[in-house]
Amino acid sequence: MPFYVDEGGWNKMKRGRSYCQSFTPSEGSNKRLKSSNQTDIKASSSTSQKPTEETWANLLHHVVLHIFQYLPLLDRARASSVCRRWNDVFHIPDLWRRFEFELNQPTTSCLRSTHPDIIQQIIKRHAQHLQYVSFKVDSCTKSAEAACNILSQLVNCTIKTLGLISTARPSFMDVSQSHFVSALTVVFVNSKSLSSIKIDDTPFDDPSLKVLVANNSDTLKLLKMSSCPHVSPAGILCVADQCHGLRELALNYNLLSDELLLALSSEKHVHLEHLCIDVMSENPGQSQFHTIKKNSWDILIRHSPQVNIVMYFFLYEEEFEPFFREETPVTHLYFGRAVSKDMLGRIGLNCPCLVELVVCANGLEPLDEELICIADRCKSLTAIGLGECEVTCSGFMEFVKMCGGRLSQLSIMEEVLIPDNTYNIEQIYSEVSKHLGLI
Repeated sequence: MPFYVDEGGWNKMKRGRSYCQSFTPSEGSNKRLKSSNQTDIKASSSTSQKPTEETWANLLHHVVLHIFQYLPLLDRARASSVCRRWNDVFHIPDLWRRFEFELNQPTTSCLRSTHPDIIQQIIKRHAQHLQYVSFKVDSCTKSAEAACNILSQLVNCTIKTLGLISTARPSFMDVSQSHFVSALTVVFVNSKSLSSIKIDDTPFDDPSLKVLVANNSDTLKLLKMSSCPHVSPAGILCVADQCHGLRELALNYNLLSDELLLALSSEKHVHLEHLCIDVMSENPGQSQFHTIKKNSWDILIRHSPQVNIVMYFFLYEEEFEPFFREETPVTHLYFGRAVSKDMLGRIGLNCPCLVELVVCANGLEPLDEELICIADRCKSLTAIGLGECEVTCSGFMEFVKMCGGRLSQLSIMEEVLIPDNTYNIEQIYSEVSKHLGLI
């Protein structure tokens, strides 16, 4: 079980990295390849036997396909020009089921962009093969517009997964809303089998949702649409009413309502697995947040008892007033800004299902009582991270004694711990490790 005490800082989340091996033929590409299983071939009219000669030119079709799958796109395109056979492999549909369009401008990004010639080949020959597609754009509006232009041409697509990702500021928000909606509608209408859509930080709107639902209600399982200011609570309610196979939903808190939770709990609905909610302040210090009734949460939990309810808070301290006044079945809580002692105390009292808690910052008052209350009341807690907070060594030690046996991850900055008469920093390392079962 990892126990991190960071001297330089603490990170809430880690990003995974994908790793692809590349395969490049050597200069002697016509030399015989060694084989551990050479087969003798008998000539029908002769007793002489010759071993099968395996060269780059006669590699089995599926072997070449497997190699191509590991090549970066540009290398794959270059390899396709070696011979007609390799060019045939380059256009096998299996190679084009999963594709990421990278659209970056040289003036705004150092990342390589998908070559325009390859994009045109894909649109012309492989649009109908695309199933898992993402568009990754930089901060330039031209990149987002290029993504919309490509979407507009996918009239023969059968896409199942679609993701629109801005690597910097949300450049899709700078695109004309009519252009964006028109492009997205082409995919919604023609695919008719979309199961997963990620369209955060885009000018997505209620009419777009209606088109999506009208054409993909039987297949849609995942919808992530945080920070889409043109979507209303009525729009998302339309999704919940008609997409009965929905398993994961991510949205802003302003779209969450009692009516939505009740719709997600209807008898026709499958069990929801993940509900992710971003609670962000549109106008710092001036935002008004509504309260969800305890009864609505209870109905959702009865219908989907295994659901993970994840909440990300980016609020100022005075804006937390409506939250956690009553019991709330939240399972994962992340606070991106300072959170008060009072708020943490309410979490201990009213969040019995809590599994993971991350606090990036707090004031200069020790949180001993609040942490001990959380350890006592939140029996499912398995992960906690503390950033710029203060906890006495004795208080932290008591917290670890109470829930250390079930913790799978504990991350805390060294500056958080305040030495007292019972423990100093050196002693706390040893004692905590014992209770976590590390020594």
